[in-house]
Amino acid sequence: MFSSMRTAIADTLRPLVKRPRALQMAALCHRDTEDGREVLLVTSSHGRWILPKGWPIDGKTGGETALQEAWEEAGVKSGTVEKTPFGTFMTTKRMDDGPDLACETSVYAIKVKKTSRNFPESNKRERRWVKVPEALNMIEDPGLRRLLGDL
Repeated sequence: MFSSMRTAIADTLRPLVKRPRALQMAALCHRDTEDGREVLLVTSSHGRWILPKGWPIDGKTGGETALQEAWEEAGVKSGTVEKTPFGTFMTTKRMDDGPDLACETSVYAIKVKKTSRNFPESNKRERRWVKVPEALNMIEDPGLRRLLGDL
């Protein structure tokens, strides 16, 4: 009796204790210049330097979602998106209205063709094109730093 009760309690509590990871899609926007490759970083709502990223969008692939986030957060008007992720990393999503959330982020490379000065979050975020070594110094997230180091 106690064994079945213990199993029932464990089955009830397991989803609360071991939640599935949240998933986000990120855009690794890049361009080639005379001085070498640059990547595009934006500030988060907490002021940290990050890649444009967001939650999956119904009806869009991971790459299409990443391109949409690149437009909304960084003003990327057009670009060529890789079909498969460049890589993934684990991070902690800082939620404004609740506890921090463990999050797996799939990163899609986007070769940027055109940007716009006016984009949906232009009044909320700063964006900056930087060389990879400078990006590594600006980014705090160790998983993202490791991934960018692979460039």
